[in-house]
Amino acid sequence: MGSFRDQKILITGGSSGIGRLMAETFAAEGAQVILWSNERVPLEAIDKELGERGLRCATYLCDVSRPYSIYDTAKRVIAEHGPIDVLINNAGVVSGRPLLEITDAEIRETFDVNALAPIWTTRAFLPAMIERGRGHIVTIASAAGLIGAPGMTDYAASKYAAVGFDDALRAELRHLGHREIRTTVVCPYFISTGMFEGASTATPLLPILTPEYATRKIVRAIRRGQRRLLMPRTVILVYLMRLLPVPVFDWIARALGVTRSMDGFTGRRPG
Repeated sequence: MGSFRDQKILITGGSSGIGRLMAETFAAEGAQVILWSNERVPLEAIDKELGERGLRCATYLCDVSRPYSIYDTAKRVIAEHGPIDVLINNAGVVSGRPLLEITDAEIRETFDVNALAPIWTTRAFLPAMIERGRGHIVTIASAAGLIGAPGMTDYAASKYAAVGFDDALRAELRHLGHREIRTTVVCPYFISTGMFEGASTATPLLPILTPEYATRKIVRAIRRGQRRLLMPRTVILVYLMRLLPVPVFDWIARALGVTRSMDGFTGRRPG
């Protein structure tokens, strides 16, 4: 895909963070962006901002932790705008505390948003992509979907699920003869959007990413039809580490500071 002009691009979690930046980037290139969020005020703000710039934007309140909300909103989108060209599963949540300090409700929400919502949204929009013979499904996962850390038991497990979903979906589409529908999975280290406020890094090999950098890389990966995007590139070392004995794997993770990365986590504060 060389140009996004006139492409219909749906972004979940599109009212803030990299979701908002992606929306601005795609809209500036002539795409029609369709943004989902469960936060009314920031959703209205980006709708107004892009509209004042003469860019095409449609916004929908949607709670992606609830399948009925996804399916109902998807029906509205298709009825009002037609089939989607690019679906970006971007919405995410994190608790950031040890397993015994988080509630059952928080664990369930983490899986509903991070692991199950991409499956539900894909089920909602994939049939039209198959019928048209084209489409692109993007899953914003995490480096935590490749290597876990203390304070991330539920989050890492949900992102492992997101990575596995992309792997299986890619293989399934190819197996069923739908090779024209592409998939991309994105596995970034921490991005300084506020979601992981207080999280840290102990080595230049794993820098905290700026939202602008992450957005540029993701947009370029989608444009090129790249199947997997790891940010930074050194995240690829995790694949090699998996070949090592577990004690060695754990020692490297400690040496890289992965096991201490959430010690100072505070998360995004209200306001």
